[in-house]
Amino acid sequence: MEIIRLKHPHPPLKLPSTAVALGFFDGVHRGHQKVIEVAKEEAMKRNHQSAVMTFFPHPKEVLRKEEANNIEYLSPLPEKIQLIESLGVDYLFIVSFDRHFADLSPQQFVDQYLIDLNVKHVVAGFDYSYGRLGKGTMETLPFHSRDEIMQTTVGKVSQDNEKISSTEIRSALALGNMDKVNQFLGRNFIVEGQVEHGEKRGRTIGFPTANIKPVERTVVPAVGVYFVYLNVNGKKLPGVCNVGYKPTFHDDVPDRPTIEVHVLDFHGDLYDENVFVSFVSRIRGERKFDSIEALKQQINEDIKRACEFLEKKC
Repeated sequence: MEIIRLKHPHPPLKLPSTAVALGFFDGVHRGHQKVIEVAKEEAMKRNHQSAVMTFFPHPKEVLRKEEANNIEYLSPLPEKIQLIESLGVDYLFIVSFDRHFADLSPQQFVDQYLIDLNVKHVVAGFDYSYGRLGKGTMETLPFHSRDEIMQTTVGKVSQDNEKISSTEIRSALALGNMDKVNQFLGRNFIVEGQVEHGEKRGRTIGFPTANIKPVERTVVPAVGVYFVYLNVNGKKLPGVCNVGYKPTFHDDVPDRPTIEVHVLDFHGDLYDENVFVSFVSRIRGERKFDSIEALKQQINEDIKRACEFLEKKC
């Protein structure tokens, strides 16, 4: 997959004809995957190259400055790139979403970012919009393209009569409903981060943990205890993860929850390693215990449940 980064105004480019999937694609969930798969199918039928056009940063960071610091991503840009590449497209256009780009009229967007890039077929969801104030839609595309571009509109993709969307996935993450999150994504939700030095309290009570600092502006699941896999250096290690504020040890609530993973049957040093936490299922919520012994007893129960899930002895 060839990655082409564009910033307005972009220089002239000589590109092969493409069928392009348009969207922000945060999370690259099953609805997004459907749009991209249709673009690949249209490209194959018409002897075009397949492409995806996405944008960074999130439009809200530019258009709603008061919300900019609160924007978090289901899939930070490096992960989004990997996910799209795994779908087997030929080109990925990453357009820098800034004020200059946001001020383009629908006609200017079509002229400069579709026609000038030799896009011959556009595929997008039924609710996709383009141009200043989102005034361009799939219904106006024939007019703005002067019928030079063919189009396919993809209807909503649903699970149990509910539209699969980034918004619904965020809502499910906020509740710790990993079953729904993972069904909507079509894979386990992943948080990437680096193992850093924490309080080292886990090892003092017999349950050493990897303290993980997530990639900046990554959405994390609701506080609670989860069965996870820790992916590090190509190895997939089962574990129990606590997302939370450690109320048994702290009365003050930090700004962000910590992510700590106790890896089952593991002995070694993971400090400074880049890891991926794959969330499988929520075991329970986080709570404050009356004593360290009560906490240790609960952790043993959590590990037992994780082992039962794995169908292995621990």
